[in-house]
Amino acid sequence: MTTEEIIKSVPKVLLHEHLDGTLRPETIIELAEEINYTKLPTKDPEELRKWFHRGANKGNLVEYLQGFEHTCAVMQTREALKRVAFEMMEDMYKDGVCYVEIRFAPVFHTQRGLYMDDVVAAVLEGLEEGKEQFKVECGLLLCGMRNMKDTLEIAELAVNFRDRGVVGFDLAGEEGGYPPKKHIEAFQYIQRENFNITIHAGEAFGKESIWQAIQWCGAHRIGHGTRLIEDMILDEDGETVKGMGDLAQYVLDKRI
Repeated sequence: MTTEEIIKSVPKVLLHEHLDGTLRPETIIELAEEINYTKLPTKDPEELRKWFHRGANKGNLVEYLQGFEHTCAVMQTREALKRVAFEMMEDMYKDGVCYVEIRFAPVFHTQRGLYMDDVVAAVLEGLEEGKEQFKVECGLLLCGMRNMKDTLEIAELAVNFRDRGVVGFDLAGEEGGYPPKKHIEAFQYIQRENFNITIHAGEAFGKESIWQAIQWCGAHRIGHGTRLIEDMILDEDGETVKGMGDLAQYVLDKRI
């Protein structure tokens, strides 16, 4: 077996995946044609794949997020949402994933008249069909967006669907200028409902974002958190950790 085959054969758990970041290029092109969406950079599947890869490797979160404009644009019908969710489950199966937590922001899929309840229901239907066919377990996280004011509504939506496959509430989007504590009402609601919180933090902003997500907003899990390294003391090789600050130690101890 090749190394790639060995890796695929090992059962894996994936806890951070964005639904609108899993679309196959062929699916994007087909869905765009169905709704007459004409803003794709190319209609060639391989070229479109390369375009997305280039965007993902820019090293700039704001520029990286631009790619989601196209994927969200073609995920505006029940059929499209269901298809994308189902195909994602198939791809997880092919990659040897046995459990995946997938997340997305329902508000981005209402441009053609769907209500957010309809959006969530369609995605859950696709996930359930994929689960039955491919025997991959899954959970859905609903994202509120940092730069929007409807996060409490999204939190309530997550709780309303908790018995149908939604496993938590997430906060996503550009960090700079949008600290998580601005959405404290949504997080307090989730806490009162004994539900789960995950927050994107410490990716484009510093360790302060991680601290605030945990200590102000009650995050049970942090998305990315790469800037936590700012609270660590590294050896001369720049890789070996020889000491940790209070925040890094807290994250480790609590397994956040």
